[in-house]
Amino acid sequence: MAISSLSRLTVPLDSNASAGSQGLLMPKLQYRFRVSLENFGVSTPTTELTKQVVDVTRPNVTFEQITLDVYNSKVFLAGKHNWETITLNLREDVSNNVQKLVGEQLQKQFDFFEQSGAASGGDYKFVTRIEILDGGNGNGVTAVNVIDTFELYGCYLESANYNQLAYATSDVVSVALSIRYDNAVQTPQGTGIGTAVGRTINTLVTGGGAV
Repeated sequence: MAISSLSRLTVPLDSNASAGSQGLLMPKLQYRFRVSLENFGVSTPTTELTKQVVDVTRPNVTFEQITLDVYNSKVFLAGKHNWETITLNLREDVSNNVQKLVGEQLQKQFDFFEQSGAASGGDYKFVTRIEILDGGNGNGVTAVNVIDTFELYGCYLESANYNQLAYATSDVVSVALSIRYDNAVQTPQGTGIGTAVGRTINTLVTGGGAV
């Protein structure tokens, strides 16, 4: 059948490196996602934030470089890692739900009226979940299918940008949040960052602890 030719719309692989059908797998789509914030602000629920999300950046991790100067050359090692901030853009609503929740979170971090700070990070840090969905809406009984989730722990607002107003535009009012966090893992476990891996020594390296 002609449909069988669709299995060829990908990169050809050796028979021992692929399943019998070498068709292209369905990609994840950027617009099928949702963002939820746990312990954000003081009011509940925080679902209005989820409904007003415009876009969000996903986590980006980098490693500091350790340089070992050796005879005739250099050796490079991975140093401490750093999770870069993400940006969450939200539409503001006429009922001020988004503005209220963002304000509450900022007040938890620092009381601008009383000019007093929180005693510890545990008083104001929250959890951010960025979920990629399969495009469905659930059936009223079972929840929508989540393909994978980035869970960001130890979050706080590094900055809140209330942007601008202008007569010469039809754009909606928005607020941009820069979120700093301590750690990120992907769930379900085994699908990415956070997966348990054995510390297997590379077979090309001889001797324990070789760099």
